[in-house]
Amino acid sequence: MIANLHNADIPQPVLEVITRLRELGHATYLVGGCVRDMVRQVHPKDFDVATSALPEEVQRAFRKVIPTGIQHGTVTVVTGGNHVEVTTFRSEGDYLDGRRPSSVSFERDIVKDLSRRDFTINAMAYNPLDKELVDPFGGQVDLPARLIKCVGSALERFSEDGLRPLRAVRFAAVLGFTLDPATRDAIPATLGVFRKVALERVREELCKLLLSPRAESGLALLADTGLLEVFLPELARADAEGARRARAAVQAAPLELDLRMAALLSDLVTGPQARDLCMRLKFPNKSADLVGLLVEHAKLETRLSDADPALRRLLARVGPAQLSALLAVARARIQVRAPEQLPALEALAKRLEALAAAKPPLSAKELALTGGDIMATLGIGPSPQVGEATRYLVESVLDDPSRNTAEALRALLTDWARTRGA
Repeated sequence: MIANLHNADIPQPVLEVITRLRELGHATYLVGGCVRDMVRQVHPKDFDVATSALPEEVQRAFRKVIPTGIQHGTVTVVTGGNHVEVTTFRSEGDYLDGRRPSSVSFERDIVKDLSRRDFTINAMAYNPLDKELVDPFGGQVDLPARLIKCVGSALERFSEDGLRPLRAVRFAAVLGFTLDPATRDAIPATLGVFRKVALERVREELCKLLLSPRAESGLALLADTGLLEVFLPELARADAEGARRARAAVQAAPLELDLRMAALLSDLVTGPQARDLCMRLKFPNKSADLVGLLVEHAKLETRLSDADPALRRLLARVGPAQLSALLAVARARIQVRAPEQLPALEALAKRLEALAAAKPPLSAKELALTGGDIMATLGIGPSPQVGEATRYLVESVLDDPSRNTAEALRALLTDWARTRGA
C-alpha cells in the first residue's frame, strides 16, 4: 500500500508548498481523504496539507495567502494561479452542541491532529518528500479490510459531531465498505446528537449517498441504524416492500440527483408532498419544484391507453424540456415494480416523444391570438372573461393542434361567446 503512495501523482504546486514549509523547519504532510484515495489508487479530488507551522508562519512563507479559515488554522496559499489549502495541526476542545468544538488549539504533533479525525481511513498523513506514512490508528489495515471504523471510541466520536454517523454510512455506500461492529452499534445510541445537525449538512451527505454506486444498500443501512427516521420518516415508515422498491428505484435511476430523489419518493408521497419534503431538507427551490413535478406524474403506467389529447395535456403540465427526466423516473419505477410493463412504457415514451417533436401549442403564449386579439374578437375590455376565453382556446388546441390559426380561433371564440350568451 505504501508503494501506491510513492507512485501517486501529486500536483506540483502542492509539492512546492510542502517543500517550502519543510525547508523552513515545519513538519508538513498530506492528510485525510487524499491520502486515503492515493492508497486506494484513486486520484484525489483535493489535496489537503497539514503543518506544524502556525497560520502566521504560513503567511510569512509565501507571497500570496488568503486567510480562508484562519481562526481554525486554515489558510489558502496561492501559487502560480493554483490554490493549496494549508491547515495547522490542531486539537479540539469539548463539543458542547454536537456540531462544533468549543475551542481549537494549535499543535506541533501530527498524531494529536490525526487523533481528532473521524475514521481510521481518514486519519493517515503522508510526507511525499521523505516517503513517510503516519498511521497511528490502523487506517492502512482497515482500507484493504474495507472497514469504516472510528478513531478511538465510536461513542465519543459520534457524540462530538452528530454528522459523523451519517458520514459513516455515506462512506460505506460510496466506497462499498462495511461498518465496524462497534462503529455501527454506536449510531443508535447517539441519534440524539444527530438530531442537532443542520439539515443543510444532512442534505449534503444524503446527496452524496444517493449518487453513490451503492445507494440502495446505503439507504438500507440508514434505515437499519435509525438515522433515516430522523430526517426522512416518509421512507423509514414505509412497509418493508414499499421501502425496498423505493431503494431499488433509486439504484435503477440515472446518476442525476433530482431524478434519483424523484425515484425514491415517487411511490411514497404525492407531488406536493415531495416538493415540501425537499424544501424541508433544504434542497434548492428549482430542485424541489422539479422533484415534486416528476413525482406527481411518475406513474406513467396509468396512461398507457391515453389518447393523444390527454398526452398533450400531460406534456403541457410537465413541459417538453422535462419529458426525458419524467421517462427516466418512470422507467426506474417500472423496472422495479412491474418489469413486464417496460415494453408498453417504451411504446408510450415513443408516442410522447413524437407528440413533443411535433411542437404542438401547449400554453396560452403559443396561441395564434394574443390577449388583445381575444378582447377585440369578443368586443370586451380586460376582465375575468378574457382568462376564461384563453383557457377555452388552450383546451381546444390541446384537443386538436390544427385549430391554432387566427381564423380558426376567432371562429371558436365566436361560438363560445354565443353559447355563453355573451
